[in-house]
Amino acid sequence: MNPSATDPVVSSAASPARTGPSFVAAALRVFDLSLGQMLWSRRTVFLALVVGAPLAVGVLFRVLEAFGIGPRVGQNLVSGTTVFGGMMWLLYLRFIVPVLGVFYGTALVADEVEDKTITYLFVRPVPRSAVLAGKYLAYLATTVCVVLPSVVLLFFLVVPMGKGSLAAAFPDLLVDLGLLALGLAAYGAVFAFIGAWLKYPLVTGLFFAFGWEQIALVLPGYLRKFTVAYYLQALVPHAMPTEGLGSVVQALFREVPSPAASIAYLLGMTVVFVYLAGRMAARREYVLEQ
Repeated sequence: MNPSATDPVVSSAASPARTGPSFVAAALRVFDLSLGQMLWSRRTVFLALVVGAPLAVGVLFRVLEAFGIGPRVGQNLVSGTTVFGGMMWLLYLRFIVPVLGVFYGTALVADEVEDKTITYLFVRPVPRSAVLAGKYLAYLATTVCVVLPSVVLLFFLVVPMGKGSLAAAFPDLLVDLGLLALGLAAYGAVFAFIGAWLKYPLVTGLFFAFGWEQIALVLPGYLRKFTVAYYLQALVPHAMPTEGLGSVVQALFREVPSPAASIAYLLGMTVVFVYLAGRMAARREYVLEQ
């Protein structure tokens, strides 16, 4: 008689142990689930309003130009390329990208805690870090797929103003699109870590983006190197304003890292903070309030 057919110990030992999905497979499953939730969440309305504001400004500029009262500096008509560069610098890099990073990045874990659904995610046989990685990828896909098309529309609205050349400005547009994606990735990673670490991360995230970064950028010394904006700004010299107040702004950013160093720092920040956020989510105990 074959002992393995009757002995339960032998049969149990011979059967393969059940294991959960791999890290990548689990992250992709969470990504697929979270992407639909983000696209149909209340934050989608906020996202639409944020990216719609520059387009409304672009339409206004075109209407004003049609009536012969386009933006001017003294007696000279400002070119569409200059207007587009200023809007990229003031609206997108200095406001929209950090805001989306704060509101989406800090919510990756905080929203699950607030809605008391984090237990359902963390009891599944998948690594907690994979859950956070999947939600981070969903944030990145959502914001990139909304922000970048809005920039392309703004480009075609604004650049032709003042006999601007679309063909000549197109290479700068490609740089801007890559830069925005990199900025969304870096800010999202930093605020994902803050969201996984702190109980009320939104206030801390807003202080970092619009308090600490703004102060550190104008202070002498090495503090500016501990900001995301310092490395983003180094990649877009074409978007810097060049007249009036712009000369003062340019003086603040006179010493900037090289483009290669800036890209390396931003990519490094993204990887490190996503890893730290995953580690924090795996180790921290999230207590749900009754």
